[in-house]
Amino acid sequence: MLTVQILAVMAGGAVGALLRYGVVNWVIVNFGINDIPLGTLLVNVLGSFLIGILAHLLVTKISNDFMRLFFIIGLLGSFTTVSSFSLETVELLTQAQYIKAVLNIAATMVFCLAATWIGLLLAKMLLN
Repeated sequence: MLTVQILAVMAGGAVGALLRYGVVNWVIVNFGINDIPLGTLLVNVLGSFLIGILAHLLVTKISNDFMRLFFIIGLLGSFTTVSSFSLETVELLTQAQYIKAVLNIAATMVFCLAATWIGLLLAKMLLN
C-alpha cells in the first residue's frame, strides 16, 4: 500500500536521481574529464552541503515529516551516491590507478565532511 510517506521518498528519489545524472553529465561535457570521478565528487560535496542546511532547517524551523522524507531521504539520498563513489574507487584500484583512487577517497571524505559542517554552520547563522 502506497502511503504519503512512501510517495514522498519515491518522488524525492526520482528528482534526486535525475539531478545526479544531470550534474555528472554536465561535468563530463563541460570539463571533458571522464577518467576520474569528478562529477560524483561534486554531487557528494554539494549533497553534503545541502543536507547540512536542510537538516538544521527541518529540525529547527520546519517540523514537517513529508518535507524531511522528500528532501533528505528521497532527493538527497538518491542525489548523493556513496555507492557510485565506492564502485569508481574500486575500479581505479583494479586499474592500478592507486594515486587517483587515494586522491578520490581523501577528497570525498574531506570535502563532503567539510561541506556538511559548513552547511550546518551557515544554516545556523542565517536561519536562527
